Amino acid sequence: MKNYETFGLEPRLSLEPADLERRFYRLSRKLHPDVAGSQSMEAAANLNDAYRTLKDPVSRAEYFLGQRGIEIGEANLPPEMLEEVFELNLALEEGRVEEAAASFAAMLAGIDRELQQKFEIHDAAGDPAALEAIRALLNRRKYVRNLARQAERETVEG
Repeated sequence: MKNYETFGLEPRLSLEPADLERRFYRLSRKLHPDVAGSQSMEAAANLNDAYRTLKDPVSRAEYFLGQRGIEIGEANLPPEMLEEVFELNLALEEGRVEEAAASFAAMLAGIDRELQQKFEIHDAAGDPAALEAIRALLNRRKYVRNLARQAERETVEG
């Protein structure tokens, strides 16, 4: 888990953002060309990539699962969401874009809360079932995010 090693962190799904940021700035200063010379350019780029990945909880989870060989594929819509998404798509078609956009935003917020709960469960117990639940939530989030983007586009174009 190279990105975690870069910051001297134990691989975990839950990270303290302020701690990660402190570590990033401390390492950034060490890698600055005025301090480390021109050879630090690649190391600084790797540091920036690692920081971007670990800073965002969704990117971090995708990286964490990917490092364990768990693929985040195209989202299959869970059966319990079919009716709700059908109604929201109908709202989009009927021009009730703001209503649909608000619903998608609420769904994303709910998924993000569930993800954080699963992160904590996995970090506390190393529960493999939590990783599968996280994979399913990430797939669900990807699907809902695509619908939210469609609603955003229609809001701008409409």
